[in-house]
Parts: sequence; structure tokens; C-alpha cells
Amino acid sequence: MNKRHSNTVQLPAGFNLVRELVRIAQKPGASMSTSLITTRRICRVFGERFDAIRSERRAFRREAGKLRHHLPFTANKIYELQEQSSNHRKEQFDDLRKVLSGFGRSLMLDTEGLTAALGFDRLCDLLEVNIVDREKARKGGDTSVSDLVFAHAVEESAARRRQEWNDAPLFNACHLAFSDFLKECPRDLLPDPFAPGAPFGPKLPPSLAVVRGGKPQ
Repeated sequence: MNKRHSNTVQLPAGFNLVRELVRIAQKPGASMSTSLITTRRICRVFGERFDAIRSERRAFRREAGKLRHHLPFTANKIYELQEQSSNHRKEQFDDLRKVLSGFGRSLMLDTEGLTAALGFDRLCDLLEVNIVDREKARKGGDTSVSDLVFAHAVEESAARRRQEWNDAPLFNACHLAFSDFLKECPRDLLPDPFAPGAPFGPKLPPSLAVVRGGKPQ
């Protein structure tokens, strides 16, 4: 998380830990490892707060659902609860989503050059990728930060121990960024994510060149 990126979003107030993490990331000479570590911590803090608000909103919707059995007498109350769900802590919720989506977009595009700067093994160490997933990704050529975090979602796989549920902070940020992209991009311009060479599609075969006289033709 470099200085340019942090200046493009406004952090929600009250996050002293996040402010300290931003300060660490912006220190002169801060390493790429530090950048990725602080980004993960920030995304975890924001993600937990984002999920808490979503949980509170779901509670309103559950209450509305219980009242459906007594329609039409409860129609006004149901509408009131649905409005409460949509507007509950809306400003903070929207700010958190914007920040998390911004981090996710930066990771998917690798705007900081984390893949090249850290290398595959260091990325895997920092993302807590287990040995099996690490070797599978290496053999498949899925060595970029976006491959590991989002396309194959192996962040924190060392801790999940074969559990399918993925609640890793960088994956969640990328998921929000991808969701926003799908909503904002015109449907006719959307690429096929399962096409050959696309993030979820089959790998393209390596390009081959005939070498003559020491030079590829």
C-alpha cells in the first residue's frame, strides 16, 4: 500500500490501528513485504467491521421475514424494517466497501508490482499458502499475487486445513472489487472469465519458437 494509493481513499474515522499501519507502510524505505503485511492487516480490520454491519442489517431483514406470516396487517412494519436494513450505518458501510474494493482492485491489477518484487516463494510465505497448494500453483504457472489471492484463493490455506470456507482478508477485498466491476461494466463489454487464458479458464499453451543459428524465428 504505497502513499499514492492511500491518498485515493478516505479511511473511516476511529481506526487508530489502521492509521498506525498506514504510517508504517508509508515510512521511507518500507519494503514490499511490509506493504503486503500492512495491507492484509488493514483489510482484515475493515473486513471485520464491514461484516459486522452486514450482520446487523440481516437482523432487520430476519425480523421482517417473521412478520410476513401476518400480512397484510404487518405490511407497514415490514417496509419500515427493510428501510432500516438498507440505511443502517450506510455512510460507514459505503466507505468501508469503497476502501476494501480499492485494495482489491490494486491487488488484482498488481499496481505495486508485488509479484515481481517479492517472488513466488516470498509471496506464498506472506500469504500463508500451504505446501500442497504452493506446489500446485507453481506447476500450473499461477504465480502472481492475483492468482494466489483471488483466482485460486489459497491465501491462508495453511490455516484452513482443507476447509472450503474462505474468509481471507485479501480474497474478500478482491471479491468486492470483482463484484463492483461486474455491476459497473456494460454487459456487452464483460470479458468471459472462463475463456482460455482468463483467470478462471484453462491455461494457454506456451508459445513455441523455432531456433536457428541461436536466434528465435
